[in-house]
Amino acid sequence: MSTKKRLFLALTVTAALSAAAIVFAFGSAGGSDPVGVESTTLRCTNPFSGASWDVAIDPARSTADSFPAQITDRSIRWRDAARGGNYEFDRGSGELTVVYASSMGGTFLKDNCRFVRGPDAASG
Repeated sequence: MSTKKRLFLALTVTAALSAAAIVFAFGSAGGSDPVGVESTTLRCTNPFSGASWDVAIDPARSTADSFPAQITDRSIRWRDAARGGNYEFDRGSGELTVVYASSMGGTFLKDNCRFVRGPDAASG
């Protein structure tokens, strides 16, 4: 990878992390956050397309979508080994940041998520 591409990737990642820190510092609560010891469902929506999908969160097994996850009181982080994406859900703002690294600098996606319970969790 060229030095120019490395610099671009580093700047892109730094900008995304800075934006995430600002959102965390000034963001409002993204809804009730029931994650404790019971499994729950996180419903995420792409703000541009309106497409939504569910993410199964299992604190007892420390998994998100069946992938190993770091679950804290501030965030839920995991890596999708099949697709190569890195995910971070900010529990304060309800924002999910998805990062796909590539030799061209990578891609950042920002989605909105909320916890759902009961019958709503089954209908993605």
